[in-house]
Amino acid sequence: MTDRDQPAARDRASGGRAFAVSAAAAANLGLGVILAALLAFWAYSVATSWGPGYWPFGCVAGAVVSAIALARRRGRVLAAVAGQLVALSAALVSRLAGLPAEPGPAAALALAVLTASAVRTLAPRAACAVALGGLAVVAATGLSAATGIPPVTTLNAGAWLAGLAAGLGARALAARREAMAEAVRRHERLQLARELHDVVAHHVTGIVLQSQAAQVLARRRPERVESALTGIETAGADALAAMRRLVGLLRDAAPPAPPPESLAGLAARFDGPPVHLRLPEHDEDGATWPPEVTATVYRVVREALTNVSRHARAARAVHVTVAREPGTLTVEITDDAPPTPARRRRAAGYGLLGMRERVTALGGTLHAGPRPGAPGWSVRAALPLPPPTGSEPR
Repeated sequence: MTDRDQPAARDRASGGRAFAVSAAAAANLGLGVILAALLAFWAYSVATSWGPGYWPFGCVAGAVVSAIALARRRGRVLAAVAGQLVALSAALVSRLAGLPAEPGPAAALALAVLTASAVRTLAPRAACAVALGGLAVVAATGLSAATGIPPVTTLNAGAWLAGLAAGLGARALAARREAMAEAVRRHERLQLARELHDVVAHHVTGIVLQSQAAQVLARRRPERVESALTGIETAGADALAAMRRLVGLLRDAAPPAPPPESLAGLAARFDGPPVHLRLPEHDEDGATWPPEVTATVYRVVREALTNVSRHARAARAVHVTVAREPGTLTVEITDDAPPTPARRRRAAGYGLLGMRERVTALGGTLHAGPRPGAPGWSVRAALPLPPPTGSEPR
């Protein structure tokens, strides 16, 4: 990435973090409103059925557990344990003091949130401990009943089960996404392993042919042997450079399979909005790019156009710009589709994950996200170009 690209990349990263923070804050705000409404409802219900002096204890206990739930992101284990201890203490005190049974609806919801948060993110042992702690709170609510199951026990048991199910569901979904991401990386490694032989054979074949030509020149035109040997040296250096890149790609999962067509052909057969393609002058066919760079540029453009056809059908045009600067090749694909929540949720798709693996393996960077200050989406990749290893023999 060039120095000029770094501010834009930082702006995109900051925008993504700001969106995540604002979404979490909005969710917490909504939860706080619900908890406050439940506290008010519970206080009113107790005051009208038990009397005006019985509601403060339950309201305070529920408010404390609710506050802990709202602050859970600062320490999920500590928050879950603290919330459960407060709820357990409230259940025991309410039984001994002859107060309405606790935890009430607000505390039960807060405990469900704490359980779901812990089960979703914590290590298995810690998550199981938190789940068992919630079950202990549910059991404590039934101690005051001589026969049958008290309503407060049913309420807390239902909330605990809902929190446990939500946490396990989110945990399973995260594990599935990670497994799919790893499958994408493994596919890239396997594809490179299959293609490594062809790329190496291409370079080695060139060396062999030039060696044979040098033998012929040594017998017929000895004065040209030196230039032939220079060509062999250059071909060997190119082969070594390609091998280094390929080994790095094999380690980091980014195979350089040659593209089946040019970028112009890809843009021409795109079934979607018109594609405006802009390529570097005097280098429109990419003949001077390394094969792995050519393949990666093609696949980034193909994946970006695929995403446009899937998630940006309202786009009126797509712009594909490839620019070459000293030591860097950049490709940017932009569209002008209006923003949609579904597209934002699908931004981290597995196709772009594979492209990111390829670009990163080459030492480059890839950014995908909303266009700053304009409607639409942008995918931008910056790839380093290796310095030339020498000139070809005449």
